[in-house]
Amino acid sequence: MPNSSLFIPVILGTSRQGRQSEHVAKFIVEQVALRDRLETELIDIRNIAIANDDAGEPLKDPQFSATMERADGLIIVAPEYNHGYPGLLKHILDTCLKEYIHKAVGLCGVSAGPFGGTRVIQNLLPVMRELGLMTIFYDLNFSNVQKLFDESGNLIDKPTYMG
Repeated sequence: MPNSSLFIPVILGTSRQGRQSEHVAKFIVEQVALRDRLETELIDIRNIAIANDDAGEPLKDPQFSATMERADGLIIVAPEYNHGYPGLLKHILDTCLKEYIHKAVGLCGVSAGPFGGTRVIQNLLPVMRELGLMTIFYDLNFSNVQKLFDESGNLIDKPTYMG
């Protein structure tokens, strides 16, 4: 595999206005793109048209499905909302199954509080297992996210997150 690359997309798991997770997701994409033999792209769930009157694979978005099929692994950036994950993220993840089987997934929690989304990660772990994804050993946690980036979305606390 010396001349091939791995494709690791980053899923931004919220569609809310004013979302601070967007800065984190863009930062993660930039960091992945710096690695040799890794390709990435940002998947913003806000841009996936999905019905809300059904569930599961019947709602499969062809482009999202094809991207998950192509992916060698993925990273999910999920904000913690009331100790849980966004419902739209779960709704979209549930549209694929076979596309995920035995692929690695990294989880990145984001919160406005001091725990950096640890509870969202904790709540996503059984979901990842059920979807057939294999979680990696390390999680990324972005605490007090509103203080980590400047107005332009640039990371302020570089030593902590780029070491």
